[in-house]
Amino acid sequence: MQQQAGKPERTNLAPIPFESDAPFLKIEGELPCELNGTLYRNGPNPQFESPGAHWFVGDGMLHAFHLENGRASYRNRWVRTPKWQAEHDAGRALFGGFGQRLPGAPASTPVDGGVANTNIIFHGGRLLALEEGHLPTEIEPGTLATRSSTSYDGRLSGPFTAHPKIDPVTGEMVFFGYNAGGPFSPLLSFGSIDASGVVTRFDRFEAPYASMVHDFIVTENHLLFPILPITGSMERAMRGKPPYAWEPDKGGYVGVMKRNGAAKDIVWFRAETCYVFHVMNAWEDGDRIIADVMQFDEAPLFSHPDGRPTDPAKSRARLCRWTFDLAGNTDRFTQEYLDDVTGEFPRIDDRRAGLVSRHGWYACANPGFPMFGALSGIVHVDGNGERRGRYLLPAGDSISEPVFVARGPDAAEGDGWLLAVVWRARENRSDLAVFNATDIEAGPAALVQLGARVPDGFHGNWVAAN
Repeated sequence: MQQQAGKPERTNLAPIPFESDAPFLKIEGELPCELNGTLYRNGPNPQFESPGAHWFVGDGMLHAFHLENGRASYRNRWVRTPKWQAEHDAGRALFGGFGQRLPGAPASTPVDGGVANTNIIFHGGRLLALEEGHLPTEIEPGTLATRSSTSYDGRLSGPFTAHPKIDPVTGEMVFFGYNAGGPFSPLLSFGSIDASGVVTRFDRFEAPYASMVHDFIVTENHLLFPILPITGSMERAMRGKPPYAWEPDKGGYVGVMKRNGAAKDIVWFRAETCYVFHVMNAWEDGDRIIADVMQFDEAPLFSHPDGRPTDPAKSRARLCRWTFDLAGNTDRFTQEYLDDVTGEFPRIDDRRAGLVSRHGWYACANPGFPMFGALSGIVHVDGNGERRGRYLLPAGDSISEPVFVARGPDAAEGDGWLLAVVWRARENRSDLAVFNATDIEAGPAALVQLGARVPDGFHGNWVAAN
């Protein structure tokens, strides 16, 4: 949809100012009878506008699409963090970006406990809202009521990633956290929580420099920690400069350690300067580790330390294969782009997490539309990263992260559906689209139509009915 000259494109970033329940949603097509459960989605939805605060640090809002016996319902709720509650009671914003209190905030204002706005997962009997700066926040399934943040009986402290990995064989959840020594520190924490929800390991190590580490890599026997040059600096923050900035001269590193090994034995590999927010999957091949990631040549969203923007032409992610030779005589690893399509939010059949996989999907941009940067389609790739299908939305519409749902616990890898929330620009409302995962080019097999809008967000997961 072309806009008039000089008129800005409509986007789906603005928050919605309400919580709602929609018990009976209209369905176009037919929902598969095997889809019984809930798609939980998380994303920023600022309760109040805050001067200088970026959209992606807004209060978390959870969106739940419940599917059962061919019917669909919807519910959304803010995550009631201490920050959200304090601002709700005050009737105005009290915090700026990165949890800084605004001038004039009452002395009784609590320390910012985070916004819990990035991911939502189910593990060990707990539904957890996550963001990488704070501990997990436990959510009541179904109602979406906020319970409290959790330290797992005091076994955890400091930041906890929004991207933990759940081992499909053992059920163990592996996690990490950056800034583990305080804001803008080079210390990282890592550990594991067993299938019953008991912390079995918690440790720390020092990285080459303080970096924003959004995601990490887990295989059957290894952990990999990418330290890439979006750097954190307290000195910059104190001078009113960008707290996080793109510093390519720092170079890139990836630390590799055995899952059952010690932090002191981490081996550091060097990378060509790049940035990665999200990992699709990784696995072991003899003495090699293969990892498929969405790689940027230059980081988007962040400026250089002096405020200069990064190059938009280089600030687009493409599917890239990293290969580490653990038996080689080099500290370098290879980086090979597998496709030239701009995309983000990669997903797999999670039953193959950390193992060789034959299917992957990600949200992609449509280079044929003026809104080139918007994610407006889905790409399906095989285990070699070769494209097997692509579906593109009508001009102006945008799509969220595609989430794979298996047809059943014993279904073959890739046999199931992709669920993705789609924003309809012309009508300014959202659908939940259900695709056959291995035939996305056929378009949605069913659309759950929501009369309201689900703002652009980050990540979500499917939780099957008991």
